[in-house]
Amino acid sequence: MKKLSFIIILFLSLNTFAQNVNSKVDEIINREMKERRIPGLQLAVVQNGKIVLSKSYGYANIQDHISVKNTTIFPINSNTKIFTGVSVMQLVEQGKIELNAPIKKYLNDLPSEWQNITVDQLLTHISGLPEILQLLDPLTGSIGPLKTEQAIWEKLKTLPLEFKTGEQFSYNQTNYYLLGKIIEKVSHQSFSDNFEKKQFEVVGMKHTLFGDSRDLIPQFAPTYRYRNLFDGKKTDDKLVNNYTEFPDFTRTGAGINSTAEDMANWVIALQSGKLFQKSATLDLMWSPSKFNNGNPTNWTRGWGIAKFRKNHKAIGMSGGNRSALLIYPDDQLAIIVLTNLGGSAPEDFLEEIAGCYNADILEADPLTFLRKNLREIGFDKAIDFTEKKKKKNPEFDPQEVELNNWAYRMMANNQQTEALEIFKLNVHLFPNSWNAYDSYGEVLLKTGNKNKAVEMYKKSVELNPKNENGKKMILKIEKEIGK
Repeated sequence: MKKLSFIIILFLSLNTFAQNVNSKVDEIINREMKERRIPGLQLAVVQNGKIVLSKSYGYANIQDHISVKNTTIFPINSNTKIFTGVSVMQLVEQGKIELNAPIKKYLNDLPSEWQNITVDQLLTHISGLPEILQLLDPLTGSIGPLKTEQAIWEKLKTLPLEFKTGEQFSYNQTNYYLLGKIIEKVSHQSFSDNFEKKQFEVVGMKHTLFGDSRDLIPQFAPTYRYRNLFDGKKTDDKLVNNYTEFPDFTRTGAGINSTAEDMANWVIALQSGKLFQKSATLDLMWSPSKFNNGNPTNWTRGWGIAKFRKNHKAIGMSGGNRSALLIYPDDQLAIIVLTNLGGSAPEDFLEEIAGCYNADILEADPLTFLRKNLREIGFDKAIDFTEKKKKKNPEFDPQEVELNNWAYRMMANNQQTEALEIFKLNVHLFPNSWNAYDSYGEVLLKTGNKNKAVEMYKKSVELNPKNENGKKMILKIEKEIGK
């Protein structure tokens, strides 16, 4: 009888704990949906190899009042790149691709400057290749005036490198376009077939498929946007449909649609050995590569969020500024959030959700801590607050790339004042970073402070004489202000 009573009490305690956690998660989601004006959202949480929470909120389709369900399919945009990373690493395991091999080993008809770029440099966006998006339609992403992939390919090859390979980071869709071509060459099948056979079918992802606004996708949540956030000027702040095309040949970069549950099951399969033969392959994929100077890259192989902190390491990715996931390998935890609003930036609140399951994660993540406190005391206190926190806790160490990305997300969400303060904080914390000054110059220009913007761009160029963007901006602004 005592044993039975203990079991009942334990069950009730666990049930109460789960209800409390779910309540906290609901509170975060409802707050963020209200503040960010997100119409619909899907959430999945993986803990210890199982989906412990799968929940849907709001409307998938506003005009027809269709609620989000767990089977509602969302575009995941650049989260597609993590699938591309897995495909490449599967082929690495099979001995069909070498990460450090030059791409000329796999692709013919390359410009001479491209030939010695490595597969790894494509995966981590340090190739310096010209951006294929500039040859597509700037509004919809459609194939544009060149009309065919062959015409785009021929034009792309005539464009100069943006920088010397391995010297800088630049997020670039050309990298994943070429990875798609390599996958097809060595696997002898289209990349879409490769993904479906080697990932979707292995995991049982019944609601995951390639497509865009042109395609008929069942149970699909169309994407919305607030017009003034994307048009670069104040309008009526109207919510509108966001039409997007991903030409078939570019879909290794941003062409998959899925559900939070399918993504959660994919994460489980990835960590349990269903997608790789060796655990070392997963470790390698989740490790950074190196710049020419030996410093680690911003990205790991296919994954754009890498938080290599002392405790609670996190690896993840975001897509379209509207879907994101974070995996905590050491904590056996993963959070996936999909939304139907461009500009919603759910990566901003994933760590807070993770903190509901492990409170130590909140303290370990400087950005979540800053965001939570600066919302209360004001973003203009960012430098002072950060310095006081660092004195109390020397391990409080906000990273330059994370701060930079966070500020850019706020800029995209029309939070220019808040973004300015975070860029200012980044310059304060990293006074020897040319990129920090370059980004600060950009937000100063957007907020109308042209003289200060020129000052920051000049500082950036002083630190990095190869910063061609900074040089162009200095000439442009000085011409505008009559210097």
